[in-house]
Amino acid sequence: MGRPVAVTQGDPAGVGPEITRAAWRALKDGGPVFFVIGDPSLYGPDPAEIAAPSDAPGVFQRALPVLPSRLAVPAQAGQPDSRNAPATISSIERAVGLTIAGDTSGVVTNPIAKSVLREAGFTHPGHTEFVAELTAGLPMEGARGPVMMLAGSSLRVALVSIHLPLREAISSLNADRIQHVAQVTSEALKRDFGIESPRLALAGLNPHAGENGHIGREEIDIITPAADALRAAGIDIAGPLPPDAMFHAEARAGYDAAICLYHDQGLIPLKALDFWNGVNVTLGLPIVRTSPDHGTAFDIAGKGVARADSLIAAIELAAEMGRRRGV
Repeated sequence: MGRPVAVTQGDPAGVGPEITRAAWRALKDGGPVFFVIGDPSLYGPDPAEIAAPSDAPGVFQRALPVLPSRLAVPAQAGQPDSRNAPATISSIERAVGLTIAGDTSGVVTNPIAKSVLREAGFTHPGHTEFVAELTAGLPMEGARGPVMMLAGSSLRVALVSIHLPLREAISSLNADRIQHVAQVTSEALKRDFGIESPRLALAGLNPHAGENGHIGREEIDIITPAADALRAAGIDIAGPLPPDAMFHAEARAGYDAAICLYHDQGLIPLKALDFWNGVNVTLGLPIVRTSPDHGTAFDIAGKGVARADSLIAAIELAAEMGRRRGV
């Protein structure tokens, strides 16, 4: 059995605590084994407090293992409190530190509310950038990320730009960034997904991929040169392809991951195909990091209706990626 997966607390007022309990109930008899770094009070009447990740396998079948990280004030479902932000941040830092030390196979991050953390001085745009900074000094083979991939049961999409206004995402598009994202994605598909010869599909930006310059020149001036350079470097990549014709079943059978140029270009098809099971994966890190593909959902927190599908998929994928890396 591999090392356990570390799951972070996330915002204690969001759905993180209840979906973590639900994920444990779903996985306790068949694994993979995980533990959560958080305040034991969040996880029902009978969590098992542990002193180290190595204690998790021994208790996992009977109780949710919790490595304690105490809150400053009691959490109220649906009512975030910035006084608990340090505990949320500490949970991420400890999970990453334990994984760097080799005590866990990977990190799964529960949703955070960046606005709440900013009130406590958190300056990072989100998890992806924070985890990348925490691991920046570690050696790793190949191109370094971070690159955001969303992975569902029938589609993987890697994003050239993430949380930018659409106008800014288009104006900042450049060939170097496209090449970097494609290179990181290709290497990660080999290392973390076990795909020996990855096939990538690069989306165009404009309708009909620009129609040879009749509907925009980005394909001619930026995207095609990037694709040509990638092919010259030995990466199997098709495109630029018309975005409206690359996500149906027959098209998806022709590639292992799509390189999409902005957030919604990738997330709309992924969520249309597999809304509940999408996983956020950070590629190009020296450690494994995944996350459920949703937010804190303060509006339904504590009501018993939050679904744990995405968190379960994130834990399973982190464990699988860890096994492929030999941790």
